[in-house]
Amino acid sequence: MDCSWFINHYSLAIALILAWLLDLAIGDPSWLPHPVVGFGKAIAWCERHFNKGRHRLFKGAFITLMLDALVFFMVWGIYRVIFELLCSRIDLPSPVVHSTLSIILVFYCLAGTTLIREVRAVFLALDRSLEEGRRQVARIVGRDTSELSAQEVRTAALETLAENLSDGVIAPLFWLAVGGVPAMLTYKMINTQDSMVGYRTERYKDYGCWAARIDDIANFIPARLTALLMVLPYSLFTFIRKYGRCHLSPNSGYPEAALAGILDCRFGGPHNYFGKVVYKPYIGENDRLLTTADMKKAIRVNRMAEVLMLFLVIARFLLF
Repeated sequence: MDCSWFINHYSLAIALILAWLLDLAIGDPSWLPHPVVGFGKAIAWCERHFNKGRHRLFKGAFITLMLDALVFFMVWGIYRVIFELLCSRIDLPSPVVHSTLSIILVFYCLAGTTLIREVRAVFLALDRSLEEGRRQVARIVGRDTSELSAQEVRTAALETLAENLSDGVIAPLFWLAVGGVPAMLTYKMINTQDSMVGYRTERYKDYGCWAARIDDIANFIPARLTALLMVLPYSLFTFIRKYGRCHLSPNSGYPEAALAGILDCRFGGPHNYFGKVVYKPYIGENDRLLTTADMKKAIRVNRMAEVLMLFLVIARFLLF
């Protein structure tokens, strides 16, 4: 009887637990080389050389699809080559090789601990001074933070916490469950491309169009799943249905609505993106002052959703 399917899924479940514990312990140390940095360099190189002249929409589509496919087949190929070299020629057991490689790659794809550290650091910096809070939140948001009030700094940090719970934790785990480590790494490339070129500005509106649309598709289910996992203990499904679509993004509004409902606060409103004011629909109605206690509660909600998703993915590997 061929047990390789069970062995691979069993070893992948073990690898996921160990990778998550590793992320919980150390996050993303700045000294550790990260594949997403390599993704970013490749995306930037392609953008500089191809985002000019005519046919930018076509060139952007080609580059986007090429980079996504390249990552998928490169990771798939790494598994095949390593199994061939190590398992067959050196006679190492397949589950050991599979688990070791998967621990490393899955660890690189999880960003839960780093996200929480950054958001906590914003609130601690804000306790020292408004200027420090503005500088700290600028590390995790794309808007101009130089004139934000203390309330706007806290709001920006919590909005980012909710949105990136989906992008940085739930979505990678979802795609791991769907297509294994190659799909998980491919999602990271999709998300990185969107974060770098998926804008509606004059420079990127054509070239980055496909990157943005593919990211929307890749996050459609994970964003709604994130909101569901966040509000399970709170029964705020009606709130999410009401406010989940109140966002310029087809996906980001759902986790933000979940957190706004849990904290009974309001997100959205006008944001300054370096000279251009963008009006985002309000999510929630209670425009109350946010506090450090809200940050701590939001972090607990994030961790709860993360653990629930972890159990779901492990169950998928072991039972289905």
